[in-house]
Amino acid sequence: MLNKHLDFEKEIGELDALIAELKHLSTDPSVRADAATKQIDIEARIAEIEALRQEKLCQIFSNLTPWQKVQMARHVERPYTLDYLRILFQDFLELHGDRINADDAAIVGGLAKFGGQSVVVIGHQKARDLKERQLRNFGSARPAGFRKALRLMQMAQKFKKPIFVFVDTPAAEANLMAEEEGISRTIALCLQEMVLISVPIIVVVIGEGGSGGALGIAVGDKILMLEHAVYSVIPPEGCAAILWNDRTRAADASDALKLTAQHALEFGIIDEILPEPLGGAHRNVGEMAETLREAFTRTLAELQRYSADILLENRYQKFRNLGMWDDPALVLPETPKPRRTRTRKE
Repeated sequence: MLNKHLDFEKEIGELDALIAELKHLSTDPSVRADAATKQIDIEARIAEIEALRQEKLCQIFSNLTPWQKVQMARHVERPYTLDYLRILFQDFLELHGDRINADDAAIVGGLAKFGGQSVVVIGHQKARDLKERQLRNFGSARPAGFRKALRLMQMAQKFKKPIFVFVDTPAAEANLMAEEEGISRTIALCLQEMVLISVPIIVVVIGEGGSGGALGIAVGDKILMLEHAVYSVIPPEGCAAILWNDRTRAADASDALKLTAQHALEFGIIDEILPEPLGGAHRNVGEMAETLREAFTRTLAELQRYSADILLENRYQKFRNLGMWDDPALVLPETPKPRRTRTRKE
């Protein structure tokens, strides 16, 4: 039974606890005998409460606010990158280090097989306990993490392997050490290089898609997003602190930021929303993984029909056309396309 319920799930939590208690009591022979004497059908009562819980779940999750979506994206029991890797991919071999000075555990990646094909998988990795959260830096990558991701992408380019990317981070590391190590330049380099990689890149936002920390590994041919994930230029608390000098107004900031999957699809930032099990991905990880498997299989087959040149052109146009201008005078002039440099070995 789930033991972590958000504030707006309080009724669901009470019903879950009641169902668990009744199921436990139903295993006690003396309780069953007493219930039979009193003509009480425990199984019927459990079924009745489960139906009520299902009704409440439908009511609550059909009308979540943007702030509630943020809470769902941060849910401590929400599946993380490694949870999906264990289910969706075979023979995963994690590769470590940026080949310069460090291995950032906030980003994981390596070689794996998907549907019989050899692929490269990369993703942010959060954690559930304090010790691992410190190791993973709460999913906020440092420069070494982005360099590791870029190294894996360049390996995928060299050996012509499709790339799968899982995005789930509040933001990139933002402190003096990260700035001294070149976090901004490293993210910019990832953006530049991902535009030029000529193998299919499939990105899925599974939780938080926070600012440059997310975008730094999210330049893909197809961008998928889970139903209750969020994608934003800044966390709501940070936005509230800047706009109103009051971090407690995060809910107001969430409304203003338009950060839900539904908003992202409307604005053309993502290509598809993947439905989650009722109550969120954490309530049925297997079902969510199967939804991802179907989407990955379908999307990879589609992208592999394109030549490398068409793939690069489509990706360039996809990101070039993001955003809309209200004033025609503000439209930027056409910029030259980035050139892909080839080494002798290529």
